Amino acid sequence: MIDKYDAFIFDLDGTIYRGSSIIKNADKTINRLKDLGKKIVFISNKTTGSIQEYFDFLSNAGLNISKEEIINSTLILKKYLSKNFSGKTFYAIGEPVFINEIIGSGLKYSENPGEIDILLVTLDRTLDYRKLEIASRALEKGAHFFAANIDDTCPVDDGEVLDAGATISALEKRTHRKLENNFGKPSLFMINEISKRLAIENSRVLLIGDRLETDIAMGNNYGIDTALVATGVKNFPNGNQHIKPTYFLDSVYDLILKES
Repeated sequence: MIDKYDAFIFDLDGTIYRGSSIIKNADKTINRLKDLGKKIVFISNKTTGSIQEYFDFLSNAGLNISKEEIINSTLILKKYLSKNFSGKTFYAIGEPVFINEIIGSGLKYSENPGEIDILLVTLDRTLDYRKLEIASRALEKGAHFFAANIDDTCPVDDGEVLDAGATISALEKRTHRKLENNFGKPSLFMINEISKRLAIENSRVLLIGDRLETDIAMGNNYGIDTALVATGVKNFPNGNQHIKPTYFLDSVYDLILKES
């Protein structure tokens, strides 16, 4: 399996780590691939940490990586907003790390629905009715409707928590507006950023993740082989039965266990 591919795309949360812990032997897997000269990119829809924080966490856990090998949906969204909406006003259902990064990309933050040009939705573990109503009223007044990710849940140490997908669904029903753009997996925005980093034809790339509707769907959409790992979210038969991975793995460690 390793010889077949020159580059590997790894989802992070649920694939390389879960909650606050590295998944067993994920460090050995990554370091072995690096020793073999393989190109690696890590991708994440999670917006509650910065690229620097992800790098510090992974490198402190023993992974031989560089910061340039990490992509999250916040990074992709920031590039798009800086290019197309610099100086505009946004509101976000999201946590402070995410909001501060968007402000740093040249936008202004407001909770006044009449001032909001863009609504951004992502994981927010402090979500409440007040935030939903600010967002709803901004949409009713014509704000753009963007998401940093569309995951329904996020894996944590002892299970899963509600993520952006459920919030997006609630807002769509409340306002009769549809999400305009998603900047995380499985979007074209994400795959384009990955392609810039790897510069390898898709037939020589393997994407490894724990979620059918984002990780595996993205690979399938863009002609990249995929491996579904069992260390993250539970993939229930909820309409995603048509999304098929190339391989099923217990964990990323199977990549080097199967090396011989």
